[in-house]
Amino acid sequence: MVRGLQFVSPEQFIGLLATNAVQCETNGNLNIPAVLDYRVKTGQNNQNLNSIGEYMKTNQAMNEFPLLNETDGIPLFYPHMPAAAISSVSETLSGRWIGQGPKVDQFEAEFQEKFLGDHSPLAVGSGTDALHIAYLLAGVEQTDEVIVPVFTCTATSIPLLYIGAKPIFCDIDIQTMNLDLNDLERKITSRTKAVVCVDYGGVPNDYDRLVEICRRNGLQLISDAAHSLGSKYKNKYACQYADFTIFSFQAIKTLTTGDGGLVAIKDKTKLNLAKRLRWFGIDREAKQGGIWENDITDIGYKYQMNDIAAAIGLAGLRDIDKVIEQRKKLFGRYTERLNTEKLTIVGANTDLADTCPWLLTIFVTEGRINLMKKLREKGVESAQVHYRNDRYSIFGGRRDELKNMDAVEDRYIVLPLHTRMDVQHVDTICDIINQGW
Repeated sequence: MVRGLQFVSPEQFIGLLATNAVQCETNGNLNIPAVLDYRVKTGQNNQNLNSIGEYMKTNQAMNEFPLLNETDGIPLFYPHMPAAAISSVSETLSGRWIGQGPKVDQFEAEFQEKFLGDHSPLAVGSGTDALHIAYLLAGVEQTDEVIVPVFTCTATSIPLLYIGAKPIFCDIDIQTMNLDLNDLERKITSRTKAVVCVDYGGVPNDYDRLVEICRRNGLQLISDAAHSLGSKYKNKYACQYADFTIFSFQAIKTLTTGDGGLVAIKDKTKLNLAKRLRWFGIDREAKQGGIWENDITDIGYKYQMNDIAAAIGLAGLRDIDKVIEQRKKLFGRYTERLNTEKLTIVGANTDLADTCPWLLTIFVTEGRINLMKKLREKGVESAQVHYRNDRYSIFGGRRDELKNMDAVEDRYIVLPLHTRMDVQHVDTICDIINQGW
């Protein structure tokens, strides 16, 4: 059974076409007519596959491996759940408030003190909720354009579709997989309302230049800091630069609440509207205080964090410095041990004193699938985690102008990095990779 084509360079592909055969992942060969016939039988459109260029632009499935059982080796991700979370949740479950209550207020206050400075916090049910609220507070409306990274979790852009706005995909910087700021400037139009950046893997964007671009063009800057809790740019957290900064507390993030999120708001006058958007458009504090006018003037949502999640988050905040240091230590060990003749570590040149790594991503010069197979055979889970978003039909199809993304989309692999690991685990992974594939 054909499982998919091997990833090859355009030059290799041309050579293979010249011999009218391509090598598949399975043993044996398959000629081009058979490839096309296979695509027809599986419902894939082969209408425009007469040219090499069109073939290379089709979305080929990655055929990810199944999740690794944690007893079979080193998993890619593992939640960090402090021991104190058990007693914190137990205390909450035995009290009056398990929905949004005093624990949420406490979590917001402690998170603000630790990371936000004078920016106002709004704790919500997920990072996606936080993004949706940030877009609404930024004044994004139907038909507005918002420039977003092409390479990110789909949660960055999907809330724009809720609103009816248009995501404009920006190419990546080849060194960091963050925004390519030259491409960003080319894509600003009179219809652009905001810019969204993602600090991929924990590596901060160039916030000085981002702020200057946004100010010069009258644009709101929204930082998706789902990866970068604890990272700084020039000794300041991202929220000190952006108009809105969102955080994700999903299960495997640096800080988890089981699932949850938070939006940090620069303009304090927007906080009351944010609170109404979080809870059905209702002024919750006025309602509980018996002074609500019993009217709803804003369309709101059910986006609140609950006290059970906040209890986990409060326990996590007690551990957060230790977690950040552990992640830095593991990332640093990878950079010391990996042989970089056939690979590049994304963000390796970043100052770890200012960066909290969430992902360890490498570019390989060739044989990505072979390396992933070897790692799995040795009990090490790896994956791509995120894909270029323009491959998804909901965003209107693949773009042609994203040259840096084109260059690396078949070359990157994410390796394990979490607090259930120590340097010996990193050494094991590095030894496997350094032996070749």
